[in-house]
Amino acid sequence: MNDPRIAVEPVPVRKGQYVSISYKGLLVNSGADNVWLHYGFDNWRNVGTTAMAWQPDGSCRASILVQGDREVDFCFKDSANNWDNNSGMNWKIDIL
Repeated sequence: MNDPRIAVEPVPVRKGQYVSISYKGLLVNSGADNVWLHYGFDNWRNVGTTAMAWQPDGSCRASILVQGDREVDFCFKDSANNWDNNSGMNWKIDIL
């Protein structure tokens, strides 16, 4: 993924393994006090939301168990219910 706001580890993403998603986008840069990862699989099935932990570099990170077959879908929200959904496109990572 070539997006400086997002980092994903490990790559490739595989079903049944944990993936870590780091975020340093609009909400972080706007001074959000907390950020949550909102995610789903295969076109937003099995939706969940998890708190992200602040990292020393100013980003926030969360890990989720990959439960889909084709893709991980995700976006972010803060405690004021502001969303960063990549200008309505959300983010997607292929599952291999």
